[in-house]
Amino acid sequence: MIKIKNFLGNISLPLFVSLVFLFLYLPLVILIVFSFNDAPFPAPWTGFSLKWYHELMDSPEIWRSFYTSVVVGVSATFLSIMMTLSLIYYNLMGGKLKKLLLLFYGNILVPEIVLAVSLLCFLTFLSIPLGFLTLIISHTILCSGYVLPIVYGRFLSIDKSVIEASLDLGATMSNTFFKIVVPLLKPSLFAAGLLAFIISFDDFVLSFFCAGSDAQTLSLFIYSMIRSGVSPIVNALSTILLIFSSLLVMVFCYLNIKTKIF
Repeated sequence: MIKIKNFLGNISLPLFVSLVFLFLYLPLVILIVFSFNDAPFPAPWTGFSLKWYHELMDSPEIWRSFYTSVVVGVSATFLSIMMTLSLIYYNLMGGKLKKLLLLFYGNILVPEIVLAVSLLCFLTFLSIPLGFLTLIISHTILCSGYVLPIVYGRFLSIDKSVIEASLDLGATMSNTFFKIVVPLLKPSLFAAGLLAFIISFDDFVLSFFCAGSDAQTLSLFIYSMIRSGVSPIVNALSTILLIFSSLLVMVFCYLNIKTKIF
């Protein structure tokens, strides 16, 4: 009886975890499989086909939305990194960055829908028309909440004797920052930038509230396609995005293991 209880205790947790992962990822597997189905979705499997991927590649609207998402993601990532480096330089010059850090953690703690509505009200109050610029601003605010804590955590782990040695040898604070601190921060900057790009590229809530009618990201385009009916092209596009995001996450995890960011 004791052996049976021990056996059940040993397999119960792995079995429960396996069922949870099956529940979470089985829909994704079905989506990927049916993106190669010859019949429109939803329909039984009729045969293997790549025609939905061909239609996806031939759609100018999708490529335009993809270009918008990439430009917004790269811009938001670049601005977040520049803002982070400026604040770390401010900290080196004697500023109190730790007090400002709490403002950036708010992006993570506050629900994104609250942040989106607040930004929309703020932009409306300033009479700023919604469009490509407001999309970049909103994504930069979102990404900075992830970039600054990661890079600042790496900055705190730098041996301060290295900075003091540079200053003792006659280097200015600016030279020390650009030639000592920034090279030591490069792995964390790249990893944080990669994470920020993933967050910006996949974001829907902020884009929905702050994009307006002039700019359409890929997530907004998928949403508009789903509203008019489930198209098999959505399955193909979702499969490509899933692979793309997974590769970026794997790169981020690899850098995290190498640089010990978290």
